[in-house]
Amino acid sequence: MKPLTKTAFQSMFSGTRGSAALLMAISVLGQPGLLARPKPAPQQTKKLTASAIQLERSGLTTEGDLVIPEDTRISTYENLIIQLNKTKKFEQVYRSGDRKAVTVPDLVILRLFPEAFTPGSQKLREVTTVAGATSIKVKVQFSSRDGKILLEREVQGKVRFYGENLRATSDLAKKVAAVVNKTF
Repeated sequence: MKPLTKTAFQSMFSGTRGSAALLMAISVLGQPGLLARPKPAPQQTKKLTASAIQLERSGLTTEGDLVIPEDTRISTYENLIIQLNKTKKFEQVYRSGDRKAVTVPDLVILRLFPEAFTPGSQKLREVTTVAGATSIKVKVQFSSRDGKILLEREVQGKVRFYGENLRATSDLAKKVAAVVNKTF
């Protein structure tokens, strides 16, 4: 092996030095505070207040080509009533059509609009553990009595591994309750 000459060594060193300078320049430019304007801090969403909530069944109906079985719709509705009561955010949780809700001045109405439904297979899930998942995706809408939309979120309930298909409705209800806990 030949020893390196002085010129060969200097050319290798200058290439390394140029690369180091380039890396330092990129790292300085990549820092957000130096070139970019500072972005305002994300605003905290104002918490909503209400003494009662009413879950409307009308939002759980199927629309268009989306077919959701009746047992899934009923299970979603009943699980939501249970989970809304568990949050303890409201003095009263009313069902759709309850006449007592008319007298509540600060009533919030909760509607669910189905966006996607994937019927799964409990047998397939238990055999393969990677296929057969049941999934329900809905748009959750909180509105005032006069129809003003207070908040909208997309929520998805799933059952992936073990359990009945209707367990997806329980997962969905728990996630909607989490949105309620964050919002109220």
